[in-house]
Amino acid sequence: MSTEPPPYGSGPPPDDDDQFRKQPPPPHQGGGSPYDPPPQQPPPGSRPPPYGGGPYGGDPYGGGQYPNDPLSGMPPLADSGKRVLARIIDMILVAIVVGLLAWAFRISQYSVDSDDFEFGKSLAQEALAAILYIAYDTFFTVRNGQTLGKKLMKLRVANLNDGSTPSVQTALIRAAVLWIPFAFCCACIWTAIAGGWSFFDKPYKQGLHDKAAKTVVVSTG
Repeated sequence: MSTEPPPYGSGPPPDDDDQFRKQPPPPHQGGGSPYDPPPQQPPPGSRPPPYGGGPYGGDPYGGGQYPNDPLSGMPPLADSGKRVLARIIDMILVAIVVGLLAWAFRISQYSVDSDDFEFGKSLAQEALAAILYIAYDTFFTVRNGQTLGKKLMKLRVANLNDGSTPSVQTALIRAAVLWIPFAFCCACIWTAIAGGWSFFDKPYKQGLHDKAAKTVVVSTG
């Protein structure tokens, strides 16, 4: 059996069912001087750096020179302001459901004489909020990368490496990093930090939850 490493790009074929998965570019056509040096190729078995750079180039706007650069063909990154508006819409929608369920099951936060009883009510509502926010975000992200807020703002969550719709595991990690601190301790402060990170992040405008899940948010319109 040969001991040579498998050629670059070998492995099982990608799932073609995802309409958002980036397609390989057409083969280069055209001439060139026979004395031009051959294009630089990656060593066998290597992969391009996930954030571009390196000797083979790469940027988030399709300017990569790497033969199979996962960043080539990336749709325009979403405007951070639109991301904030989409998140506010999602928070309002889920908050309404949380409030109704908390009222129905009598676990809403209110003051009583017993501190322990009040703490139990508060913790139960926080747990309910965390579960619903994570379930909402995960379900719609896996479905097509768009929560209701993102759909209204024409945005979509995509895997950084190939632009496809995130898997259940990826979407769950992304939602958990965003919503667990929000529900149990930091609320709006954490949301502002995690989401607001995209205003300053370069070059992919990622929030902290995007970095944890290796995703980006792109524009669909």
